[in-house]
Amino acid sequence: MIIRNSRRVAAAGKALLLLILGAWLSGCATNPVSGGQDLVLMTEAQEIQLGKQSHQQIIQQYGRYDSPELQAMVNRIGQEIAAQSHRPDLEFTFTVLDAPEVNAFALPGGYVYITRGIMAYLNSEEELAGVLGHEVGHVTARHSVRQNTAQTATGLIGVLAAVATGDSSLTQTTQYIGSALVSGYGRGHELEADRLGAEYLARINYDPESMLTVIGVLKNQELFARERAQASGEKAPAAYHGLFSSHPENDQRLREVITAAKQYQSAEVKHPNPENYLKLLDGLAFGDSESQGIVRSNQFYHRDLNLHLSFPDGWQLINQPQKLLGVSADKSQLIQFVLGDAGGLSPDAFLKKTFPALKDGRALEGNAYSGEVVLDTPWGKKKGRVAAVGYNNSTFVVLGVGKSRLPGQRFDDTVASLRGLTKQEQKLATGRKIRLIRVQRGDTFADWAERSNIDQFEVSQLRLLNGLYPEGEPGPGQLIKLVQ
Repeated sequence: MIIRNSRRVAAAGKALLLLILGAWLSGCATNPVSGGQDLVLMTEAQEIQLGKQSHQQIIQQYGRYDSPELQAMVNRIGQEIAAQSHRPDLEFTFTVLDAPEVNAFALPGGYVYITRGIMAYLNSEEELAGVLGHEVGHVTARHSVRQNTAQTATGLIGVLAAVATGDSSLTQTTQYIGSALVSGYGRGHELEADRLGAEYLARINYDPESMLTVIGVLKNQELFARERAQASGEKAPAAYHGLFSSHPENDQRLREVITAAKQYQSAEVKHPNPENYLKLLDGLAFGDSESQGIVRSNQFYHRDLNLHLSFPDGWQLINQPQKLLGVSADKSQLIQFVLGDAGGLSPDAFLKKTFPALKDGRALEGNAYSGEVVLDTPWGKKKGRVAAVGYNNSTFVVLGVGKSRLPGQRFDDTVASLRGLTKQEQKLATGRKIRLIRVQRGDTFADWAERSNIDQFEVSQLRLLNGLYPEGEPGPGQLIKLVQ
């Protein structure tokens, strides 16, 4: 009886497998780049709609950087690249985000983003074109769509194989294999985006060698992060895309990609004056945005809100547009501040209304009220601390959780630290900006480091900003970037 039923299950599973595989085959689409057939579970219309929806979320989370000149330059170069891509009829949208992270990324449907953070470390229009070309390559090759399909497909195959064979262990095995193949964009997709980016640069007569320079910028970011990690005893970060263990200029695969791209040039290579790009960066916000508050070590300063917060020593602060998060050195405790809408209620009334299950409520120093609630945390449901703090006609909601214990006194002290800025702290709450100077004979980065508003590793960061990391020095007459 058991054997007979298992055969019926296997037969049903195989029939289901053939049925779904048939549906997949009907969903195959021509890859715009290779011309071959890709197994995709998303139409182009669905891809565009997904990108459009996600775009609104990205803008809400980060915001556009307020510089019409930079936005216009990025859009101009991006549209030139898109017009020469494998999907010239797709409507592309290029946006500079108000984010300090060194990053650029693309969403399905032609939405490409570059942060002001990475723009600070680029030193020419050609390098900017290299970043945008790489991201357009991800879009034209439909990497995000193919990745989504692969993840969905491997999960379904695992389930169906388990049904067809009666072996549930196959589900985990096939999901693991699929995960290994499509984790992130993967080596193959990243190299393909580099190849396509180099080709697109050549088609609009930029030097495709700029791709090497751009990847070198990212590699140097990795090397600098390792320098910082070594100095602080932290774990070294992962390599850029997992592709280059050495500097990209020495990578044979990338060299072949660059050489092959040169066949697409139809006119003399254009080399725009790098100073034209640099001059657009004069005044660029560097690091935290003043409008979103400034983090300095374990202290937070917000000029517009006239607000100061102090977290425990050794804690890392993560400043996001919608919240401020503090993380303990051992990553076992979290404290988060968000701005709430109390609707005129006092902190205790607001907290009791917002958290009906609040227990052990009590007043804290200042206009604050606190209690205990059960919260969803990275470690599952845990008992946590919550507080509401009234300040300057605003109400802040503070959440505190721990992996194994409550933040306790640290939570209370952090809540009580909320106050106005002193005169000296007004300066600390002022955002930093990129400023340009012309190098005089004999000037070194060590000289300029003393005049730069950089917290640590001043010389290394200046070299990184100016494309001269790890040991380069500027030449007389060179226009370089400082932080002030």
